[in-house]
Amino acid sequence: MFRTSQNSKMKILLLGSGELGKEFTIAAQRIGQTIIAVDSYENAPAMQVAHGFEVINMLDGEALDKIVAKHKPDFIVPEIEAIRTERFYDYEKQGITVVPSAKAANYTMNRKAIRDLAAKELGLKTAKYQYATSASALQKAVQEVGMPCVVKPLMSSSGKGQSTIKTQDDILKAWDYAVAGSRGDVIEVIVEAFINFDSEITLLTITQNNNPTLFCAPIGHRQERGDYQESWQPARVSDKDLYEAQDMAEKITEALGGAGLFGVEFFLTNEGVYFSELSPRPHDTGMVTLAGTQNFNEFELHLRAILSLPIFEITLEKAGASAVILASGESNNPTYTGIEKVAALPKTDFRIFGKPTSRPYRRMGVVLSNDILETPIEEVVERAKKTAQLITVIL
Repeated sequence: MFRTSQNSKMKILLLGSGELGKEFTIAAQRIGQTIIAVDSYENAPAMQVAHGFEVINMLDGEALDKIVAKHKPDFIVPEIEAIRTERFYDYEKQGITVVPSAKAANYTMNRKAIRDLAAKELGLKTAKYQYATSASALQKAVQEVGMPCVVKPLMSSSGKGQSTIKTQDDILKAWDYAVAGSRGDVIEVIVEAFINFDSEITLLTITQNNNPTLFCAPIGHRQERGDYQESWQPARVSDKDLYEAQDMAEKITEALGGAGLFGVEFFLTNEGVYFSELSPRPHDTGMVTLAGTQNFNEFELHLRAILSLPIFEITLEKAGASAVILASGESNNPTYTGIEKVAALPKTDFRIFGKPTSRPYRRMGVVLSNDILETPIEEVVERAKKTAQLITVIL
């Protein structure tokens, strides 16, 4: 079920209120929508710009039911993984639109469901993989998959709990790290064969209720500790690989159903394109679109697709890059220095997310850089990296 764009003002319940939710809320505010931001802690970034907020444990199904009954939203928009997503099917029956759909949210909040859908049901090319629910099961899975291999919790975000196993000594450490980084109440990991890839890309894919599926120009990114450090658009991708990625992205988003923006991740290798992961919402690497690389940024695209506002086309306007601003330690009142230096630079912008606390490697902001399309993308990325180093999080 979906609402049409003729209903001009909608109430949106945003489940998860981080930096991606904040930018989505700003996009929604700009066209007169009502946002209620929900998270497990007060003063989360999206709460600072929303019409209202709620603080609950979203893994508590009864608490979630109460919030939905209280606010009676037209749309429920998940922004994180740690949600009792099985409740979404009931909300759809009540006439509430779950974004992109209850099925999409349930499948993609758990790496097991989405990987099995991709590999077993749709036949997409993926890395060889196994699952494990204990340290001893992980030992067997590693033997089956081979080393090196990558271990990830079935439920986590931003690379939390992800590590690479290269030797036998790494296996127990990888299990403990995955359990510590897991979100929700599912203690299980996926073990993937390591793919010798040339590059990784995110293909932002927009499904619409009454119009064709659209694709943004591919976004490249670099990771550390399983979390992105820089992203850039456009990424260099051959026509053949881009067509293959778009075909896989369209197949899997069509199988999940609903309208909205999906961040679909791929590995590019000498053997072709491998499907990696999928998020049914704006993607952290897609923050590069805040640099003005497109006619609409990823948050505006997500919102327009949700509201059934037709998107005529997505045009690439500039070359752009994003680089993260990380905290070095814990603080209950982080502040920042160097902002004025960044503000003085041409073709540069920044976002400070307003997170109330910091911890080591927590993403606190992002620097954005852009230039004309003819500019070598490496130059734009390097500028963003150097500029991000000018801002320091004071603990």
